[in-house]
Amino acid sequence: MAGKELRTILATDCGSTTTKAILIELTDQGYRLKTRGEAPTTVEAPFEDVTKGVLNAIMEVEELSGLKILDGDQIIHPMRDDKTGVDIYVSTSSAGGGLQMMVAGVVKAMSGESAERAALGAGSIVMDVLASNDGRLPHQKIERIRQLRPDMILLSGGIDGGTVSHVVELAEILAAANPKPRLGQNYKLPVIYAGNVKAQDSIKATLGEITDLDLIENIRPVLEVENLGPARDKIHDLFMEHVMAQAPGYKKLMGWTDAPIMPTPGAVGSLIEMVAKKENMSVVGVDIGGATTDIFSVFEGQFNRTVSANLGMSYSVCNVLAEATLENVLRWVPIDIDEGELTNRIGNKMIRPTTVPQSLEELIIEQAIAREALRLSFIQHKSFAVSLKGVQSQRTISDAFDQSGSGETLVNMMELDLLVGSGGVLSHAPRREQAMRMLIDAFVPEGITQLAVDSIFMMPQLGVMANIDNVELAESARKAAVEVFENDCLIRLGTCIAPIGKSKPGTVLLTAEFDIPGAGKQTVELKAGEIMVIPAPFKPIKAKLTPAKNMSIGKEKGEAFDTVVYGGTVGLILDGRGRPFVLSTEKSKRIENLNKWSKSTNEYPDSHLKGGA
Repeated sequence: MAGKELRTILATDCGSTTTKAILIELTDQGYRLKTRGEAPTTVEAPFEDVTKGVLNAIMEVEELSGLKILDGDQIIHPMRDDKTGVDIYVSTSSAGGGLQMMVAGVVKAMSGESAERAALGAGSIVMDVLASNDGRLPHQKIERIRQLRPDMILLSGGIDGGTVSHVVELAEILAAANPKPRLGQNYKLPVIYAGNVKAQDSIKATLGEITDLDLIENIRPVLEVENLGPARDKIHDLFMEHVMAQAPGYKKLMGWTDAPIMPTPGAVGSLIEMVAKKENMSVVGVDIGGATTDIFSVFEGQFNRTVSANLGMSYSVCNVLAEATLENVLRWVPIDIDEGELTNRIGNKMIRPTTVPQSLEELIIEQAIAREALRLSFIQHKSFAVSLKGVQSQRTISDAFDQSGSGETLVNMMELDLLVGSGGVLSHAPRREQAMRMLIDAFVPEGITQLAVDSIFMMPQLGVMANIDNVELAESARKAAVEVFENDCLIRLGTCIAPIGKSKPGTVLLTAEFDIPGAGKQTVELKAGEIMVIPAPFKPIKAKLTPAKNMSIGKEKGEAFDTVVYGGTVGLILDGRGRPFVLSTEKSKRIENLNKWSKSTNEYPDSHLKGGA
């Protein structure tokens, strides 16, 4: 059955502080972003009705587009004529603190970790992971459950047909805690059981009366298999039925939308997953916010998401300093600054979290902190995105990455095709070169990697469009999501080319020949310790790359090859600073190098070289 062709799509994202609305239209060039509007979120007092913020954001869209979308406080859909209404309306939400969950599994590094992956993939914040072997006594676990008051709990454990006693013990601890939900007083806490099917009757007897229990397929039916899809789907359903229904004004909003409301991170994850699948590529996406940093990845077809809950740029900036150490933040600052002054500046940011840098010096410090927040979040992500414990791995993984307790990390930077950055410090950096440098310095890509940033953070709205189940609407909505993502959402920064291998400073690492549209053929030599930028548009560029005999760019050491790369708003970035990338510990040498790299990439105005702001 052919689906309906959508002409106009209205989508909103209700964030914790701002509600953003976008209008997408079908044009002769395909689907494009027509306009956007935003307004303060109104889920808290004095309004306590999320729809008021939604209507205010839509009014701005109405004004800018000339399209009549509202009839009083109702959204006109489907379209009545070319000037009235929209075909569909969809929304995401992280207002009210988003979706907060606890997960429980018999073995922390196996069923516990699988449950955590399912919850994070659905867009939740995982408050704690309970496990039989987590070292806590039963009364400590009970106390923890009562203290946290999650929105829902995911319980797993045991392979199908295996032992039941351990997972039943966990259920008894939940029953003893008798947990109450965070929002709403008149309903039972949702609990999802996704463990050994043999234990279902016992689980029902233990939790059936005191919780709103759902029994679904096992997350780990056998050791070698992770089955996360049913758990993720069930979390989405319960998020709508329970969590959203309790938040002020959401019942009304749910009545307006043409598809279920999704948690904001879950929607972003869906989009990253869809792009990776469509283009058959490995993708890493990052969203760095005020309080948390979310990282999404798809490697070998496997999707993972992690939330670094204490690594953000405003409310949790002091946590970044504590975790990274002052020394590690300072190593990115290309000016001579006193440690005490740096600490004071970061403290001021904590006191006034919403302030933006007012001087070049403040900007440099903020971007130094961002590098560490991104670096640490990515380390956490790599330790979580792993192959399954107890399973023979056939994968070859770069030695540069740590082994975790669960197996080898799936994150292989040599295989990474696309790195997408989002969040204020990346999307709103005064120069795109700064965003590019932050991404390269924090993630240290290897070989050939495309870099991009989300222009205005519309990935959540596009993610919910990509996830519509309605058969009639799905095809057109997915097409719109992909086309707007590629044409209006992503700002293509360019491609990073980084050879790996050991070398002495000043030696040639790579000879590269490029045939750049509009600029003709160029040949460059990249030396150890330098980084260079070649201006080039976002078009296919024929390239011949010849690494030195002890260097590699994805093939064998010293093997030359022809390929196609893409430029962007920054261009082609050749990084010869070595992999692994290590900054000098000698202060004067480090500052000299940072300034050299800053100059060669046009990262900051020259004034900072003189110590001025």
